[in-house]
Amino acid sequence: MHFCMTAQYTPKSLNAILENPKTNRYEAAKKLVEGAGGKLISMYSTAVNGPGVLVIFDVPDPNSAPAISGIVVATGAVHNVNLTRLWTQDEITQVRQKAAQLRGSYTPPGG
Repeated sequence: MHFCMTAQYTPKSLNAILENPKTNRYEAAKKLVEGAGGKLISMYSTAVNGPGVLVIFDVPDPNSAPAISGIVVATGAVHNVNLTRLWTQDEITQVRQKAAQLRGSYTPPGG
């Protein structure tokens, strides 16, 4: 299952980055995601609402995604985290097929 996590770096993290500008946060994120049995798809720096990060990763267990974001938040590295489930085109086709199957099972209020 694919997820997108966005976050802003905390002042603590920004100071650590300034002290060691060549630090490799990609490798740290990759190690954490792989520890959950997943794969780090991509990682970008962002400037929305302050210096931050956008990470896209794939994990087999949906419970791993909030665990990953919780671990990073608990270290004090980031804050203002948003975690979004992403669907591949194959997955969304399955969702659409399920919706078409269930469509007749629902009656709207007052209908």
